[in-house]
Amino acid sequence: MKLQLTTLCLFLFSMIISAQDGIPTDYLKSDFHKSRREAFREKMPENSVAVLFSNPVRNRANDVDYIYHQDPNFYYLTGYNEPNGVLMIFSDEQVNDAGINYNEILYVQEKDPRKEQWNGFRLGTEGAKDKLGFTLAYNGSDFSNSGIDYVSFDKVMFINFEDDYRDSKRDQADLYSLVETFKTQINYSEDAIPDPIKERVYEMIKVTDVENSANVAQNIGRALEYYPDLKNDKIITEYVNTTDNNTRIELKQQVIKIESETPKSNLDTETLSRIMGGLRQIKTEEEMVLLTKAVRISAMGQREIMKAMHPGMSETEIQGVHEYVYKKYGSEYEGYPSIVGAGNNGCVLHYIENNKMKVENDLVLMDLGAEYHGYTADVTRTIPANGTFNKEQKIIYDLVYKSQEAGIAAATVGNAFNATDAACRKVIDEGLIALGLIKSSKESRKYFPHGTSHYLGLDVHDAGLYGAFEPNMVITVEPGIYIPEGSDCDEKWWGIAVRIEDDILITENGPINLSAEAPRKSDEIEKLMKEKSALDDFTLPSLD
Repeated sequence: MKLQLTTLCLFLFSMIISAQDGIPTDYLKSDFHKSRREAFREKMPENSVAVLFSNPVRNRANDVDYIYHQDPNFYYLTGYNEPNGVLMIFSDEQVNDAGINYNEILYVQEKDPRKEQWNGFRLGTEGAKDKLGFTLAYNGSDFSNSGIDYVSFDKVMFINFEDDYRDSKRDQADLYSLVETFKTQINYSEDAIPDPIKERVYEMIKVTDVENSANVAQNIGRALEYYPDLKNDKIITEYVNTTDNNTRIELKQQVIKIESETPKSNLDTETLSRIMGGLRQIKTEEEMVLLTKAVRISAMGQREIMKAMHPGMSETEIQGVHEYVYKKYGSEYEGYPSIVGAGNNGCVLHYIENNKMKVENDLVLMDLGAEYHGYTADVTRTIPANGTFNKEQKIIYDLVYKSQEAGIAAATVGNAFNATDAACRKVIDEGLIALGLIKSSKESRKYFPHGTSHYLGLDVHDAGLYGAFEPNMVITVEPGIYIPEGSDCDEKWWGIAVRIEDDILITENGPINLSAEAPRKSDEIEKLMKEKSALDDFTLPSLD
C-alpha cells in the first residue's frame, strides 16, 4: 500500500512539472540509474566484469535511419540515450594507472559540433559525468586503449552478439568498431561461447542414472522440436533414438570425457541477462510513476476511440486516433507497432497492416500501447464498430471477459507465473466446449493460440525470470478467442476475434488493474460508445 500511495503522489507531481514550459522534467534521475548499477553489482559473481553495449542505429532506407531507441538494459543502468556507447561494471574496486579507484566506466560518443548541428546534441564525457553521475567517462575512441586485462577475471559477462549493425568507415568509434575491439580483447570466437541449451542437455545426460535414461531421452526428444540445432549433435540424437541402456551409458561417458577435455572459458553470455531479468521484473517507485502514466495514456486512447468509432472509419484512422491521444498526453512513441484489426483481420495476432478502408459492422480488435519516457503500456480492447455487439459477438466477448477476470484474480503473490494462463484457459476451454466449438480442451489452442501474460516495463515483453509472482511486478493478462473464416465450425462464428488485455500490478493486497479506466464489460463499452467524441466535428476536405 505504501508503494501505491507513493506512486500516486509521484505521478501527480510529475503531471504538474511536466506541464511546465520547456522539455519534460519527469525523466528518471541519475540517482535511479546509479542505484540500479549498485543493485547489479551486488548480484555479480566475485572477480567479474560486465560489458554492455548500446543499441545500434537502424537504417530505414538510403540515408534515412529509424528514430533511435536505446537498448533497455543499457538505459536502465546508465540513462544514456545515444548510440555508440559501452558500459563496464566491475564486481570489485579497480585501480587505474593514475592510482584512481573505480568500479565502472562509461564510453560515449565524442562531442562534434558539425555532427550535432545535423543530428542533435551529444552529452560527451563531461555531460556523462555531470548529468549521468559517472566518475570515469571516456570517448568511444579510447575504448581500444582501456588497458583492461580480461584474462584476470573469473567471468567476463556480456550478451552475445547479433552482428546486425553496420560499419561506418568514417567513424572509428561506431558500435561496429567498439564490438570488434572488444572481441579482439577477449579473444572471442563462436566456438569459445558454450551453447547454453546444449550444455543443459549434456548436464541432464551426465547426471541421469541408466534406470531413468528412457524418460530423460523422451524429454530431450521433445526439446529437439523446439531447438532443432540440437539434432546436429550426434551424441544427443543417438541418446534419444537408442533403446539400448549400454549405449546410453557409453554416450554418458562420452559427455563426461568431452567436458573434461574442453578448455574452460571465462566468457559468460548467460549471467548478465539473468541478473538484469531479476532486477527489471521488480519495478521501483520511480519506474511505476512512468509506467502508470504510459498505461493511463493508453487507456485514454481506448476510451476516446470508443466514443469516436463508427462503421465508416478505416483501421488506419482508428490507429491515428489512439496515437494522437498519446501525443496529446506527451507520449514520445508507441511501445510497439499498433495493431488494429477489424473482423477477420483480428484473427492475425500481430496484424499491423491496418489498411482496411471501412470497418463496417465488424468487431475491431485494438492492441496498442503508449511509450512514456521509455516505459511502455500494452492495452487491448475489442469493440463493435457500430456500437452494439450482435448475439454471437457478445457471447464470445463475454466468455473472454469472464476468462480474463479469472486470470487477473490469479495474479497474486506466490502464484506461479503460468497461474494466470491456467485460470484463463480453464474458463475458455469450458466455454468453447459448451458452445460446441470444440469437443475437448486439447483442441482449444486453435482458437486461443497464445500465452496469457508477460512482464511489462522498458520493453513491451519486458525482462524477467518467469518465476513465482512477487510484489511490484507488472504483467499483462490477455486471453483471446480467434475464429478465422473457414474454421471448422458454424459460419455464424467466422471472423470473430476478441482479445482483452490489461496491465496488472501485483501487490501484497492483490492485483491492481492499471488500465481499468478503459471499460471492459460489454455493456459498459456500449454505453461509452453512445457518448459524443471531441473528434465528432473534426472533418477534413476531400482530396478526391
